[in-house]
Amino acid sequence: MITLLARFEMLEGKEIEVIEAIRKMATAVKANEPGCLAYTALRGKVNGSELYFFEIYENEKAFQDHAQTDHMREMRATMNGCIDNSTFNIEMLDQVGGFIRHEMDHSA
Repeated sequence: MITLLARFEMLEGKEIEVIEAIRKMATAVKANEPGCLAYTALRGKVNGSELYFFEIYENEKAFQDHAQTDHMREMRATMNGCIDNSTFNIEMLDQVGGFIRHEMDHSA
């Protein structure tokens, strides 16, 4: 299983564009990537320019396939000029406890 947390900040005035792109991306991932077990984007409550992505992939192949999709390429193109690249960070994670309820779905 591949689990990651990505963090970055949106540039001022680009929030609507970024959030629309994220919702479009989430819809495409859900419809086309069965190996993606969780894909959720979260916005900071204190700093509203902060965005976090929490993603879980079934295996390395599903993760690599995700990176090569047309919708990922489109997302990268949209994000270019909309985020502060100096704030971009991806952290690969190992689960040490907890769970995700399968019935929980916050589809965009």
